[in-house]
Amino acid sequence: MEQFRNIGIIGRLGSAKVLETIRRLKRYLLGRHLNVILEESIAEMLPGHHLQTSSRKLLGEVCDLVIVVGGDGSMLGAARALLKSKVPVLGINRGNLGFLTDIAPSQLEEKIAEVLSGRYTTEQRFLLETEVRRNGVPIGQGDALNDVVLHPGKSTRMIEFELFIDGQFVYSLKADGLIISTPTGSTAYALSAGGPIMHPKLDVIGVVPMYPHTLSSRPIVVSADSEMKIIISSDLTIYPLVSFDGQNHITCTPGDTIHIQRKPHKLTLIHPLDHNYYAVCRDKLGWGSRLGQGED
Repeated sequence: MEQFRNIGIIGRLGSAKVLETIRRLKRYLLGRHLNVILEESIAEMLPGHHLQTSSRKLLGEVCDLVIVVGGDGSMLGAARALLKSKVPVLGINRGNLGFLTDIAPSQLEEKIAEVLSGRYTTEQRFLLETEVRRNGVPIGQGDALNDVVLHPGKSTRMIEFELFIDGQFVYSLKADGLIISTPTGSTAYALSAGGPIMHPKLDVIGVVPMYPHTLSSRPIVVSADSEMKIIISSDLTIYPLVSFDGQNHITCTPGDTIHIQRKPHKLTLIHPLDHNYYAVCRDKLGWGSRLGQGED
């Protein structure tokens, strides 16, 4: 008997290739007599599908497995919506990089068959939760699988802020912003800002300044149990933004405080058995392949 009977599908909107892959996936799953449930927005793009539909948030409650068709951005959005349901998530890559969506469309049937037969590995990824407070009163919150980023928005001016970790003052800094990254996000925006690549199994958080005014400001890596507080300078004349995975934003005012910590819920990612993190890095980041031939 199949381990996964009710399978949800989420797809990136506005892509003909995504719709083509979803149609193929749907045919394959129905051919195995499985119950397929489409996320509402993608269902609207597939007239005559005759399948059950669900909101993204409720999809995790009615499914044993959710398959995301798209790029890493699609997976980030799905992860935040599905987190509390604890449903495992599998990605088919129809984007550019594919760090999180690791099944190639050309291998769709082969790899999905492996997963359905129980030949897969699981991986836990943590998220960050953030609360912005104004005069001590919460004015907004957000979750992030990749990163929480403080940045000037459309302004070209630097931001001045103070950073505290576990109640201890770390530094005051004038910079283009600050990236607080999970290991999952260490190969995303944080990497382009000079941050370290952190293996997904590490229980750590990266703190990466963006173009700091002082050359001595370097990325630091702290325990994932750390609680961070950023105080935006009250002398600031711009209204910076806090972004969550680059998809959701909160506008801050001078003097606001930003509180960041790890969420208690974790995302369960499913990978085919041949998934190799370092091979993904070699492929996506252009690392060199092995020298010589016939090595063990």
